[in-house]
Amino acid sequence: MYEKFYHLTGIPFLLTPDRRFFFGSSGHSRAIAHLVYGLSQEEGFVVITGEVGAGKTTLVEQLWTQLDRNTYVMSRVVTTRVSGDDLLRLAMAGFGLEADIGSDKATLLIRYEQIVREHRKHGRRLLLLVDEVQNLPLIALEELRMLSNITVDGKASVQTILLGQPQFRPMLAARDADQLRQRVLASYHLGPLSESETRSYIEHRLRLVGWKNDPAWEPDAFSAIHSQSGGIPRRINTLCSRVLLLGSLEDTHTITAEMVNTTADELNADLGAGGLAMPEPDPAPASVFAAPGGAPSREFDALAGRIMLLEHGAVRQERMLQRILDIMEPKVPQ
Repeated sequence: MYEKFYHLTGIPFLLTPDRRFFFGSSGHSRAIAHLVYGLSQEEGFVVITGEVGAGKTTLVEQLWTQLDRNTYVMSRVVTTRVSGDDLLRLAMAGFGLEADIGSDKATLLIRYEQIVREHRKHGRRLLLLVDEVQNLPLIALEELRMLSNITVDGKASVQTILLGQPQFRPMLAARDADQLRQRVLASYHLGPLSESETRSYIEHRLRLVGWKNDPAWEPDAFSAIHSQSGGIPRRINTLCSRVLLLGSLEDTHTITAEMVNTTADELNADLGAGGLAMPEPDPAPASVFAAPGGAPSREFDALAGRIMLLEHGAVRQERMLQRILDIMEPKVPQ
């Protein structure tokens, strides 16, 4: 809806990772450098961690566009909580070989080594990408290490890229993971965007869909986006998308900090802790809200402030919904 109002050629803030919108922040550029260095070693593990929505998947998508598809074959495993055997089956499927469900471990390993040798025979290097690695149990992590022991003509058969949330770092540092940790050639933690990078990120995505400064963004609006999102790209996308929707519904061509903060409050009320890193609402003054019996209470004030925020958000959402219905309602000739 808003892309038509602002004459954009597409939706700039989709939540799905899309390498076309890759933004090379300082952190993302360093992460790419670590990945390239790791691949140049032709063995071992490369570890990239970051918060949910920090851009780890988009990072690998960007790397993949730079690699020769005739030289590299990638198997992608997005884990929840799988056993070591299931992890092996998923890796095999990614490299082009389906494994029978009833196959025992020895058969799986033999077939895995066969497909690895076949690819290497034709000069192809194999990359195993494991996403959400923090969900893997220790036994599955050990399976990854064992797979890295397989060599072809004295060379490592597969390189492994591990993507995970920050909690994977203490898992990797644990004593039980010592042998796996010794195989890690490069490791990088992908942090949030800075305030200036947040503005550049927003403008970068808008320009890719034909933005001609409509809507115009006040400088404080960019600062508010950074403050409310914590500089996490996916949170930035969520917030910007809703702000642009609000702007189109209110027929405005200027995005202000007030619009950003109001929208962030509404998202916080809608999604709780699932969307944005936003502060708790300021409690109402004690002179207006007091605990039963007249004694001021910080808890009671906070609750009252929360109720006011929810009521305010409900009114705004009702108004926005009515605007959408008005727009969608067919015009009847008089």
